[in-house]
Amino acid sequence: MTLNEYQEQAKKTALYPNVGKNIIYPTLGLTGEAGEIANKVKKIMRDDNGIMTDEKKKEIGKELGDVLWYVAQIARELDVSLDEVANNNLEKLFSRLERGTIQGSGDNR
Repeated sequence: MTLNEYQEQAKKTALYPNVGKNIIYPTLGLTGEAGEIANKVKKIMRDDNGIMTDEKKKEIGKELGDVLWYVAQIARELDVSLDEVANNNLEKLFSRLERGTIQGSGDNR
């Protein structure tokens, strides 16, 4: 499955207010899901001495799927395909790599 195919299928399950005109809902959902991943990792550090079990990997993998769903909806709200998002990101990263600016901070390095 391509990213665009995923995005096309995922939109069939997008049931939130004003779909197509509401970037706020999926953006808040994305931050919530990212927080769930961070919380699971935190608990692995706190409760399991940082040991990542197969079960924990599976749980985090499920949350990553939720993150992907929200990213797909945000992209759709912006009329951008996931393939385009991925390609643009790689183009930016490889440009930074070639220019020796992959490390550091700032959007426009």
